[in-house]
Amino acid sequence: MKRYGKIAYDGLITNNATFKLVLGTCATLGMSTSAVNSFGMGLSVTVVLLFSNVIISLLRKVIPNTVRIPAFVVIIATMVTLLRMVLEKYIPDLYDSMGVFLPLIVVNCVILGRAEAFASKQPVLDSAIDGIFTGLGLTCALTFIGIIREFLGSGSFFGIQVMDFKIGFFTNAAGAFFVYGICIALFVLITNQIDQAKRMKQARQLRVPAGDQPLPPVEKAEETEVK
Repeated sequence: MKRYGKIAYDGLITNNATFKLVLGTCATLGMSTSAVNSFGMGLSVTVVLLFSNVIISLLRKVIPNTVRIPAFVVIIATMVTLLRMVLEKYIPDLYDSMGVFLPLIVVNCVILGRAEAFASKQPVLDSAIDGIFTGLGLTCALTFIGIIREFLGSGSFFGIQVMDFKIGFFTNAAGAFFVYGICIALFVLITNQIDQAKRMKQARQLRVPAGDQPLPPVEKAEETEVK
């Protein structure tokens, strides 16, 4: 269980695809105009990540090493095609809003990266957990950016109008880069503070307790041997 917890924590925090590794930037900037679009994009990537990781892990001993990348792309493209069919049938509004970014999931660096670095080398359950939590980390990051841009740029929250004041800057590309950069800086600052606190706690635990007797000085030990 401890191993699974580490995989989950790595996907959510340590190796967060959006804020730490800065992968999939094109979709992040293009789809984060609203919270709904960001959430939908994140869930779509999570679904593809989960199933592609599981299939690649199942076939990791069958796929020849020389053609592994083309094989990964074919598997991911199949998952994306099935997802497109489901979205077009049952959630047409989200399908239309995602536009060209939906088929671009095929070559998303996050999915290809996890397939190459993790799923092709690990068991099925580990790969499934990695896919779920890497996708959730990306979904949370995308949704957070989408909430900020939608609130400041359109005065709404998940499509519900909450104020009349709007700043058009946050609805265009420059605003997307600005919000993305601020979010990355805050994420790195917070995670660094947490890591520093953990290291300080570990250092305090390694110190000699006050009640323990210190070792004798080296000089006294040498004098005893001479006598």
